[in-house]
Amino acid sequence: MRVRPLLLALALLTAPACGGASPSDRTCPTPMRDSTSIADPSFLEQYAVTYRFNQGHPGHFVVTPDASAVLFLRSGPRSFVNDLYVLDVASGQERVLLTAEQVLGGAEESLSEEERARRERMRLAARGIAGFDLSPDGSSILVPLSGRLFLVDRAHAGQSGSVREIGQGEGYPMDPRFSPDGTKIAVVREGDLHVIDVATGTETRVTTRANEHIERGAAEFVAQEEMGRFEGYWWSPDSRALLVQETDTSEVEMMHILDPMHPENEPNSPPYPRPGRPNARVRLGLVTLGAPAASERWVEWDRERYPYLATVRWPATGPVLLVQDRLQQNEVLLSVDPSTLATSPILTETDAAWVNLDQDVPRFLASGAQFLWTSEREGELRLELRGRDGTLVRALTPTNFGYQALLAVDEAHGRVFVSASANPTEMHVWEVPLAGGEPRRLTRESAVHEAVFARDASIWVHVARGRTGARHASVMRIDGSELAEVSAVAEAPTFDPNVTFEEVGERQIRAAIVRPRDFDASHRYPVIVYVYGGPGHRQVTVERDRWLLPQWFADHGFIVVSFDGRGTPGRGRDWERAIREDFISVPLEDQVAAVQAAGALHPEMDLGRVGIYGWSFGGYFSAMAVLRRPDVFHAGIAGAPVSEWRDYDTHYTERYLGLPEADGVEGAYHRSSVLTFAARDPGSDPLRPLLIVHGTADDNVYFSHAIKMSDAMFRAGRPYEFLPLAGLTHMVPDPLISRRLQTRIIDFFVRNLGAPSR
Repeated sequence: MRVRPLLLALALLTAPACGGASPSDRTCPTPMRDSTSIADPSFLEQYAVTYRFNQGHPGHFVVTPDASAVLFLRSGPRSFVNDLYVLDVASGQERVLLTAEQVLGGAEESLSEEERARRERMRLAARGIAGFDLSPDGSSILVPLSGRLFLVDRAHAGQSGSVREIGQGEGYPMDPRFSPDGTKIAVVREGDLHVIDVATGTETRVTTRANEHIERGAAEFVAQEEMGRFEGYWWSPDSRALLVQETDTSEVEMMHILDPMHPENEPNSPPYPRPGRPNARVRLGLVTLGAPAASERWVEWDRERYPYLATVRWPATGPVLLVQDRLQQNEVLLSVDPSTLATSPILTETDAAWVNLDQDVPRFLASGAQFLWTSEREGELRLELRGRDGTLVRALTPTNFGYQALLAVDEAHGRVFVSASANPTEMHVWEVPLAGGEPRRLTRESAVHEAVFARDASIWVHVARGRTGARHASVMRIDGSELAEVSAVAEAPTFDPNVTFEEVGERQIRAAIVRPRDFDASHRYPVIVYVYGGPGHRQVTVERDRWLLPQWFADHGFIVVSFDGRGTPGRGRDWERAIREDFISVPLEDQVAAVQAAGALHPEMDLGRVGIYGWSFGGYFSAMAVLRRPDVFHAGIAGAPVSEWRDYDTHYTERYLGLPEADGVEGAYHRSSVLTFAARDPGSDPLRPLLIVHGTADDNVYFSHAIKMSDAMFRAGRPYEFLPLAGLTHMVPDPLISRRLQTRIIDFFVRNLGAPSR
């Protein structure tokens, strides 16, 4: 991504300090001290250049098939450029296998627009070796780099001749992966699927798209952005054939992303499906290698009724598809007849609100006779064992377990490993018997625990993100003993957050409260609500690094709070489905109740001076908070906000709000839109200052959302400021922009909420 200089903030209308609409309405008390005296002046620079303290940590762990080594990626402490490392489990020694510098010889790395967009969907800011694929036998590593493909001989890595370039097709290589037998590599180039013979390096194009609106082998936009599916092709177990997705975007509306800094440039114009409008049309073809192109055949299912291809699996017994209807209230798991490609249902999941997708399942056992599945039909997500025909064998996880994800299957010892926690602020790793029985917890510390297992589950890579100290990565035995530490070179912040975790209000809403490090209980502090508040994301977790920036805000003389109310995941079906057909009313009610409950418990919180800040859905939430509840929220910052849900994508929006043209549902879009409330005459309501921040190149929440919000507020005579980030997308990885942005945020709150008082 080419980052251009930050545009000057355009202060369209400026409200009086502390949120008052007039001098008599101001709520700022007399400051007790210099509000910046405790804030670490070096923190923001360090936070920005380390990409929020993420750089320098190992990640993308892969355990070799024989469990003798762990491959991983790691950058320098202030670098986005990843190198490929290997850790020898027996000795605990690690070494560099490959660097981008070695391969490219110092040449500048290049990315195609398609690859940039794919990484944006993956929220991936890394450069250099951003990903790799290990061959099934563990002997070779496939590394895509700067539009080229390289094979690394793992046994001789670092020696002369251990790296060779492979493939000679035209076009940028996307999503390269080994076949199950390791003799071939499939890759997508310029909308078609190619296959490379590993031994000879010969590359063959195996599909031919009909026109520029057709793509073969790549996941469509909503699959990547909303379904969590990034694959568009799937190998057969015998490596002789592939199922290949065809995507037709000819009916999809084109959205144009202009560069305001350079209007002479052509706009980027990707297809983007908005609610109620045509989606990409997706079908699935079978390509048999070595056969004529005319032999390609198509999998048959009712694509009009179930247009979304959510998941594809190809176990030994034949391909299986998971498809959804457009409103995502029904999903069907289909088996595919290998000879006719006709499909038949295995099981159906139905929910009157929506069915959540789980990309961990179906997970077939080796025989193909049984598979693992998850369902919320009993009110919470549970892991199940089912027969090949879909019949329930048994539920594997108990009720009130807080199941989250399937990590690994160890059939030899009759067990699976999962992530779960009844307390949604934490996450733990558990062993669950396939035959039924009590789960066994493998992690103890109050933390967010992650795990990557060896194929035979003899060892696992454990990553712990605890309340204090840096995240820690180590290689573990199943008995819990540590074999080796995976080192990090990340910088450490100069402080740990002063954060406490509570439950507040009648609904026992999970809360995080960050106080200044020089907190004085005799003072009253203005409050900043750090919000997301929407589906699919928990804001309140115990991992330390999440609270470093809020701590820096707090050290300027604030108490920063976060709450996970209804609509957020992790507390059962009904809690999450409370937002059906209304994105904001119930979540806003819970945030208000939580702020007031926390203030009643902690009188040091000055509820006469409350600000709110968030990004993406959190930015939407912040705008709605100051517009709908100016009695509670006195200033807000809306980062990359969705202002009009008719302008967001289909798969996300229609899941929660339905179709805009459906009878009785039009109101859902109207009452969930920021524009509805921004355009209203404020009447006697106090006018609260709002800062709108948005990247001009955002291809997730388009910049037009900010423009429409600005226009509506301007016409209604409401106070606001507008900060466009030139050339920025939905992420803000640039250190300079990040530093300037956080400075602008804290200055806004200091100006509008004031300082601590007695």
